[in-house]
Amino acid sequence: MTVLEAQWLKALEAENAKLKRLQAGTMLDNAALRDVVGRKW
Repeated sequence: MTVLEAQWLKALEAENAKLKRLQAGTMLDNAALRDVVGRKW
């Protein structure tokens, strides 16, 4: 593996981690909204 490939891989891994955090936050928001909508008033 070349240095350039290693740098590219590191950048992809960082972007992947960021996207996973965003997805987790979105899933939490979705669950909270479902909880609110599902309540009987």
